[in-house]
Amino acid sequence: MDWLTWFDAPEYEFARQVLQRGVAALFFVAFLSSLNQFPALLGERGLLPVPEYLGAFNRLRRPTLFRWRYSDGLLRTVCAVGLVISALLVAGIPQLGPPWVPLIAFLALWLLYMSIVNVGQTFYGFGWEMLLLEAGFTVAFLGSDQTDPPRTILILVAWLVFRLEFGAGMIKLRGGREWRDLTALYYHHETQPMPGPLSRQAHLLPKPLHKMEVLGNHFAQLVVPFFLFAPQPVASVAAGIIIVTQLWLVASGNFAWLNWIAIVLAFAAVSDPVAHAVIPAIPLDWHSGTQETPLWWLAITLAASLLLVVLSYWPLRNLFSSRQLMNASFNRWQLVNTYGAFGSVTKQRIEIVVEGTLAEDPDESDWREYGFKGKPGDLRRIPRQWAPYHLRLDWLMWFLPLRTVHEEWFYAFLTKLLEADRKTLRLLRHDPFDGGTPRWVRVRSYRYRFATRQEFRETGNRWVRTLLYEPIPPLSLRRSPGRRR
Repeated sequence: MDWLTWFDAPEYEFARQVLQRGVAALFFVAFLSSLNQFPALLGERGLLPVPEYLGAFNRLRRPTLFRWRYSDGLLRTVCAVGLVISALLVAGIPQLGPPWVPLIAFLALWLLYMSIVNVGQTFYGFGWEMLLLEAGFTVAFLGSDQTDPPRTILILVAWLVFRLEFGAGMIKLRGGREWRDLTALYYHHETQPMPGPLSRQAHLLPKPLHKMEVLGNHFAQLVVPFFLFAPQPVASVAAGIIIVTQLWLVASGNFAWLNWIAIVLAFAAVSDPVAHAVIPAIPLDWHSGTQETPLWWLAITLAASLLLVVLSYWPLRNLFSSRQLMNASFNRWQLVNTYGAFGSVTKQRIEIVVEGTLAEDPDESDWREYGFKGKPGDLRRIPRQWAPYHLRLDWLMWFLPLRTVHEEWFYAFLTKLLEADRKTLRLLRHDPFDGGTPRWVRVRSYRYRFATRQEFRETGNRWVRTLLYEPIPPLSLRRSPGRRR
């Protein structure tokens, strides 16, 4: 039975520690984000109430604990349980027991968070939601400190990184011309959904450096992922390149936990000897007390591996399809998905600005602007670093000018502002009326761009904006907001 030892990967204990604790930490952030935002966005009295959505839910057949009943109290309980389990996994406590203990813990996180995502509608329609779910399910089978890491599961985590990176690279090549002529980064730092503190400095870099950024991106996404499956130390070097490029994205923008989960998952290809060579404090003798892997656990990991291999057929075919899908799942359980982002880059930044007034006459009034936590507004304000935390309202505001401002949730949002709804106002950075009820609200569209260095020295403004038009004229509760005809 010596051949069975191939399935054990004792030289990847550091990788397992990073994968389990890192994915659990991101689940913690995801549950915290939901606890703070879900009731206002999707709760019983939210912008898109889940109880109303569940009325037509039986046709969707998506797994969720809320299928038969939703309440804000039940949502908070789900989030609280998820936070506790995530924290225990980050601390490594379930990993001290038999391998089925962390297995159950991660599967619980997967089921709890999938229950939230599947009723989250447009506010949870992001690729990193299904990425976190797939990662949670896969690392569930990495076992505990009592057994060696299973090699097949580590390979499947590397396969997940491959789909994430190579899929994004192929989407770009098949997308906008700016990725092929290397000009995409002329715009991206300025027009990305939620800029970070260093985004303006990145945007103001010389254009030749922007072209080098695009070339580096193509190399990291289209070439490097193949080497994740190479012998060591080549695989570790490939993982290191992915980690470094993702850290640059972390520094230059705010993409929730997308970049952080890519960093965590890339460690699946980093072996203990390489990690020890880079950081000598990382030990090489993790396995002094490790027991021989029991056959029942090997059978479980092989069954899970076979399931994920079979499910890989559809995303593999999609990767090489001329009609490649981006951020799509091929099954109800959101396992072995296809990923990708920014197939084309927006050339101009259009911001939707919401204003209110206390005046009776909206034509002769002092309009005051609502401030959002993450999206640009105040021309002087330095964008904050929010990732891996996900500001869902701010992200949806970025999509409005790309689609239409006449979204159901956005009119509900305007109504909540007119009512001075406390839960909704807590999603904002600044309420110009300090909890008071405005008589009118209106929506204006501006073009934003980063100020040049000279403009910043002259005005102190980091943004320059130009008024475009008024997509939604003044509305009041006396003229109830609704979808325009």
